[in-house]
Amino acid sequence: MLVAAPDPREVREASLDELSRLRLPLPPTQFPLVWEPGDEIELRPTVEIEARIAVLHLILARCFGMPAQTAMSWLLDSHLVDMVTPPEWQFVVGGKGDHRSFVLHHDALFSLSWVLGLSKQLDPTIPVDERLVERMPYLAGGETFGQWRARILAAPQHPADAAALLDLHYCLDWAYLEVEKSGQRLPGLVDANAIGQRRWALEWAVMLRGPYHDEPPGWEEVDLST
Repeated sequence: MLVAAPDPREVREASLDELSRLRLPLPPTQFPLVWEPGDEIELRPTVEIEARIAVLHLILARCFGMPAQTAMSWLLDSHLVDMVTPPEWQFVVGGKGDHRSFVLHHDALFSLSWVLGLSKQLDPTIPVDERLVERMPYLAGGETFGQWRARILAAPQHPADAAALLDLHYCLDWAYLEVEKSGQRLPGLVDANAIGQRRWALEWAVMLRGPYHDEPPGWEEVDLST
């Protein structure tokens, strides 16, 4: 569903209010907006977000001991091989890559779950909901991707709400890194790595349309440098 983007300045004002409430530093006045007036927004297709959730969940299972052959068989049975990125495939097949970086995707998974209505909130001060695993594919029981989709009945967020949360995490990402650099105390139990992962997922899931936007990036192409 392609809709008009909300006023970016009003959204930014709300994001800065939230940073102030959390007693976090505010980004500089020249900090760029995520989109421009007149832009449009939409979420990626639900099945594409569901596939990304399933792949991330499988990779986390691989991090915590799932055998490579079992993981590959599940991907084949669920017809999801094409949804696995090259770095993810190398990890699934041979355990190659940065194990810690794949574990951090737990927060990206949480963020995508919120986008599909599987998690009620994405509070920057609260860690991943422990019950999230109950809403994920039951890999040990052989639940396929199709069976899982039928069980969860996703209810995606409105694109404008997801875009507003993206703007907030864009600002939070900057603020959390500043706080950690200065050695100050964060407002909750979530660190800068987790905020960055949540932003990564939102940057991927929310597609911005306008004269200053490129085509939506692939999962590995999401740019968190600014």
